[in-house]
Amino acid sequence: MQSFTIKRLGHQADGIADGPNGDIYVPFTLPGEVVQGVLSGDRLTDMRVLTSSPDRIKPPCVHFKTCGGCALQHVSDAFLATWKIEVVKTALTAQGLSARFLPIETSPPQSRRRATFSARRTKKGKMVGFHGRASDSLVEISGCQLLHPDLIAGLPAFAAITRIGATRSASISLAVTQSENGLDVDVKQAKPTDGPMLMELGALTERLKLARLSWNGETIASRIAPTQRFQTATVTPPPDAFLQATAHGQAALTKAVLAAIGPAKRVADLFAGCGTFTLPLAKLAEVHAVESDAAALAALDVGWRKAVGLKTITTQTRDLFRRPLEPSELDRFDAVVLDPPRAGAKAQVEALATSKVPCIAAVSCNPVTFARDAATLIAGGYRLDWVQVVDQFRWSPHVELVGSFTRA
Repeated sequence: MQSFTIKRLGHQADGIADGPNGDIYVPFTLPGEVVQGVLSGDRLTDMRVLTSSPDRIKPPCVHFKTCGGCALQHVSDAFLATWKIEVVKTALTAQGLSARFLPIETSPPQSRRRATFSARRTKKGKMVGFHGRASDSLVEISGCQLLHPDLIAGLPAFAAITRIGATRSASISLAVTQSENGLDVDVKQAKPTDGPMLMELGALTERLKLARLSWNGETIASRIAPTQRFQTATVTPPPDAFLQATAHGQAALTKAVLAAIGPAKRVADLFAGCGTFTLPLAKLAEVHAVESDAAALAALDVGWRKAVGLKTITTQTRDLFRRPLEPSELDRFDAVVLDPPRAGAKAQVEALATSKVPCIAAVSCNPVTFARDAATLIAGGYRLDWVQVVDQFRWSPHVELVGSFTRA
């Protein structure tokens, strides 16, 4: 057994200590703690804490450490908030950048409204839950402190679906989203359906009051539209469409985006999805929504047409990775909202950097690619005015943020 002192947390939330051959990684530890264990490569196993940090707390969830869903339930809220801001600051510093940070917005426990469960049949019945940490084993999570109670209440329904659609040789996945009208369930890697199975699944959807059930890419039962509300507009997204993880997170990100674009009257919303930002923006401005997913844009358009009091929204199906909007297309807008996937928006940002757009609200779920893209914009003449960090993936290393850019 060897002892080590944790010097910092890595970007995946593992504690990092100096080892004989470089850094070693120790999960579930905190800076300043003295730990003891067996060194295996660059990992410490059979670890126990000899000296605890004052920021260490009792994890609120009984599944912590066995379930792979959370990595940071052993830390205080104050430490976690500071650490997440530091993650973004570190990414910016690596690009030679700095910014003013607004107070972090953190979603409360039991507020996660969408999750992907794994499920399989066993000799004794069926299992539904999350994979264990770095493991293929399944952990049932009836006491989860992260998920919204509506998702926990749906576990018996997910078990019933597993009995029908899974085999003992392979797991299925259930992407579940809380909607205004019940749970929206999208099942993948399940057995092919036949007539009797479709009848059984349809009856199950009615009996368990699911809003919609999709199976291997096809909607097979819809009891009622699984609507989502984006301020004054209501949208029915396609199955397993992107949605911000919590209602609180969505509201915090939307507030920051609206603050960043200010009084702009013509806005381009790039990577618009189903309208998370497009529809709230349309209360104040004309919006052009661009997205590669045609089904998501169609849902956005229907939601806009049914809403009252919104300005004009136009939509365009376009792959912004392959065909970013060029400066000649961008220059007619007063502001741009940018919400790309984790890879960032390198090509689109390069075009924005040479445009005349006065202000940009950049939404990101990856501080590293955000910092890279921010450096490109700043090199093109923009100023990073402030950053709003939003922690809607509570107890995980994931970070969401909005950066406000204006032309200097």
